[in-house]
Amino acid sequence: MATEQSVDLVDDETVGLFTKAVLLAALTAGLAQLSIPIGPVVFSLQPFGMFFAGLLLGPLWGGVALLLYLLVGIAGAPVFSNGTAGIGYVIAGRTGGFLVGFLVGAVVAGAIAHRSIAPKPVADLSVPVQVVALTAAVAVVYAIGIPWMAVVTGLPFARAAAVMAPYIPLDLLKLGIAIAIVQGGYLAGR
Repeated sequence: MATEQSVDLVDDETVGLFTKAVLLAALTAGLAQLSIPIGPVVFSLQPFGMFFAGLLLGPLWGGVALLLYLLVGIAGAPVFSNGTAGIGYVIAGRTGGFLVGFLVGAVVAGAIAHRSIAPKPVADLSVPVQVVALTAAVAVVYAIGIPWMAVVTGLPFARAAAVMAPYIPLDLLKLGIAIAIVQGGYLAGR
C-alpha cells in the first residue's frame, strides 16, 4: 500500500510576501500613470510604491516589489510614467536613475524601518522611524537620479540638482501622506 506525502516547496509566509510584492509592483505601475510632465522630468505618484514597499515588506521583499516593477517596464509593458517602457527608457532616459533609485530606496527604507531582512508588523514601526526610513529613501533616489540625469542630458551636476530642487518638497509631502496612510491602517488591514 502506497502512502502519499505532500511536500511544500515554498512556505505560506513566502507566498504571502511574494503576493504582496506583486501587488505593490502593480500599485507602483498604476501610480506612475498619475503623472504630469513638468519641465525636464515628470511629477508622478511613483514614490508611494517605493514608500509602501519599504514600510510594509521590509528590505528584501520591498526590493523584490520594485525590481518586479522595473523588470516589467524594461520588458516593454507601459508601466513607467505616462505609459513609457523599455530598457532604453531606463538606461538612456533622463529619469532612468530615479527609477533605479526607487528600487534602492525601497531596500534602504525597509532596512532602516525593520532593521532586519524579515519585515515586522507595521504597527511595530514608530512614526519617527518611518520618517527617517522614508527620508533616507528620498535621499537615495535623488543621489542616484540627479547624477544619472546629468550624464544622460549633458547638464552639469549643479544644474541638474537645481532642476530637481523644486521636486524635493513635493516628495517630502508624499512622504508625509504615505506615513499617514500606513498609520491609518489603510494598507496593512488594521
